Amino acid sequence: MGALESHKQIASQCFNRVWDFLDLQERTKAEEEQMIHLAHTSFWHWTQVEEHTPQNLSIGYWQLARVYAVVGNGEQSQYYADRCIEVSLEASIPPFYIGYGYEALARAYMVLGQNEMALDIFQKALRYAEEVVVEDSKKMLLKDLYEIKEVITA
Repeated sequence: MGALESHKQIASQCFNRVWDFLDLQERTKAEEEQMIHLAHTSFWHWTQVEEHTPQNLSIGYWQLARVYAVVGNGEQSQYYADRCIEVSLEASIPPFYIGYGYEALARAYMVLGQNEMALDIFQKALRYAEEVVVEDSKKMLLKDLYEIKEVITA
């Protein structure tokens, strides 16, 4: 196996392992820390793949934003959500990924207790969600968005 395949394989394995932690209802501090390290490891390995795309970076930044939101670190979540949006808009990648960038930013503002900002960003994400043509992808994004809205308007 060459270096390219190794980086892709490690990136994918770490990315998927992060999801194992995200799917847990509760995590220990040690599990949260491991999840953060895995998300960063996944992202770094993607950057080592020569033909990585802006879409790969967008997904990686989004996952980092989600992980930091889940552990309650709104500042880091906001930073990575902003990076996700920046990379996504610069590369004009499909609205699904841009919508998820804004979903991550809304979640970051929610964690920071800035519900008004979260609601504004929710509206931006919703506009991108409406542009998603793959129905299953649109449903997934809308589900995540309305979960955020439910919390910030409660």
